[in-house]
Amino acid sequence: MQPIRDVSLSNAQDLMVSLSSSAPSILESGFQDGHAAPGAQNITLPGPLSKRYLDRQQQRESNARSYPRRIHLAIREAKGIYIKDVDGNLYFDCLAGAGSLALGHNHPAVLAAMREALDTNLPLHTLDLTTPIKDTFVEELFASLPGEFARKAKIQFCGPSGADAVEAALKLVKTATGRRSVLSFQGGYHGMTHGALSLTGNLKAKQAVSGLMPDVHFLPYPYAYRCPFGLGGEAGHHMSSHYIESLLDDPESGIVSPAAMILEIVQGEGGVIPAPDEWLRQIRSLTRDRNIPLIVDEIQSGLGRTGKLYAFEHSGIMPDVLLLSKAIGGSLPLSVVLYDEALDQWAPGAHAGTFRGNQLAMAAGTATLRYIVENRLSDHATKMGDRLMAHLRQIQSDFPCLGEVRGRGLMVGVEIVNPAIAANRCGSYPAYSQLASCIQAECLRRGLIIEIGGRHSSVIRFLPPLIVTAEQIDSISEIFERGVKAAVEQFL
Repeated sequence: MQPIRDVSLSNAQDLMVSLSSSAPSILESGFQDGHAAPGAQNITLPGPLSKRYLDRQQQRESNARSYPRRIHLAIREAKGIYIKDVDGNLYFDCLAGAGSLALGHNHPAVLAAMREALDTNLPLHTLDLTTPIKDTFVEELFASLPGEFARKAKIQFCGPSGADAVEAALKLVKTATGRRSVLSFQGGYHGMTHGALSLTGNLKAKQAVSGLMPDVHFLPYPYAYRCPFGLGGEAGHHMSSHYIESLLDDPESGIVSPAAMILEIVQGEGGVIPAPDEWLRQIRSLTRDRNIPLIVDEIQSGLGRTGKLYAFEHSGIMPDVLLLSKAIGGSLPLSVVLYDEALDQWAPGAHAGTFRGNQLAMAAGTATLRYIVENRLSDHATKMGDRLMAHLRQIQSDFPCLGEVRGRGLMVGVEIVNPAIAANRCGSYPAYSQLASCIQAECLRRGLIIEIGGRHSSVIRFLPPLIVTAEQIDSISEIFERGVKAAVEQFL
């Protein structure tokens, strides 16, 4: 095979011809959701065609690229929960665009909505000018919110990413309160732009970036398995809320009156850590009593993934600011900030963004939201998440390197640990990042795409589309078990 750096136009055309004449498509081969699964045989990765694409990507793309370093394939096509690579290998996709693909790949309802929108000659670029499609999207979104929140809510369309929503929310609360400090949480993830990165707990991406947003203060998040107070359970989250209350009321705390507190109901990139409902109610009470706006980041957890349309509904709290992206655009880029009208103090033009009027995303988002609501996919996510976690806990009984299985709905995490090293005072073993990476690789070789995250990159994360079936959950679990077994044989 010729080195990829010397590929000419004709070579590239030959590659496309080779690709188009390879294995039949998912639909052509009769492969349908629920009736077949990726093969149990080990896949050689990367395949020869995938390697050519990956080599070219390595030469042309930034050193900051991440997923191709762990998921060694080039995608040819996708449908539902399935992906086929350019070499014809099939995979279950439990990454799903980091949770963006609520209905999976190329869902008929989403495609139909986009085709209908295009057939009307809609303007694809509108800035923040309104259109019937935008008006319908807003009405559908507000109808999905709890009435208590929706009745007082305003919406701001941002740039296309979740981080853009975070940046807009920071400007909103600082403008409305006239304050400057922001409270965030250890383990939280809010994006990679300058302000959002300042709020993010993970140190790796921050170390090389000087001059991040000042006056950000990190608080202990209730993480039972690795309790920051060495307590765990109810005692741990009570200590967390007590500490935060003490800090807020201490005139010697060193923290000036906050413009806001930001948190995730389920920390995603931080390791799939659900906050206890009681703790959330305590935090909401503390912030409300002190007139501190509470920003809830549901960029990954929103639209049914946790078993409710919005994860904050589990606890019954009402945020002051709600951040949505990922699934809200129906697989296309879109982000919004929803907030209490009392905060609507900024002037016209105080926040803008060229690509805040993505009409196709609004059409796809409306179709996605309707489908989730009409088909009660939130309830389905609860059932499928419970089924997946039951399988994982059964696997855990045979493999003690699975330190904890946790999650909510179809946000599920498995913390990988080294049981050969002594546990800490809470009974948790040290993180084992090398084993977690090996498990991810062994699962990929067997046709399962999963992600890793959390402390020391030691948490296996499952984010399948909400349309996943019970049979698919069973197959995913079987592949995961084989992947764990193969990895353990190499390490333990």
